[in-house]
Amino acid sequence: MNNLFRAKRTRAKIHGTAERPRLSAHISNKHITAQIIDDDNGVTLAYVTTVGSKMKGNKTELAAQIGQEIAKKAQKANIKSVVFDRGAKLYAGRMAALADAARKEGLEF
Repeated sequence: MNNLFRAKRTRAKIHGTAERPRLSAHISNKHITAQIIDDDNGVTLAYVTTVGSKMKGNKTELAAQIGQEIAKKAQKANIKSVVFDRGAKLYAGRMAALADAARKEGLEF
């Protein structure tokens, strides 16, 4: 129940625009997904997931790889700055690894 409240609280404060889209990260028990979304137009601009990929490593390393890949795709789409949406997850562990890797690749948030 607390996760639902946390997700609603963070989502109420975050909105992606064309100039600064939303980087939504979802981490399940098996997979990690990150997408960059323009909420004004309802369009996904970039998307990366571990589902069906050949990425190797533990889950924290996979989160870092996903962060690097989403930052590279954002640069190709000419996106430099985003709003980070962590959903119901706390900013620690895998979520922090994903965000830090994206920042190292040049994505600003």
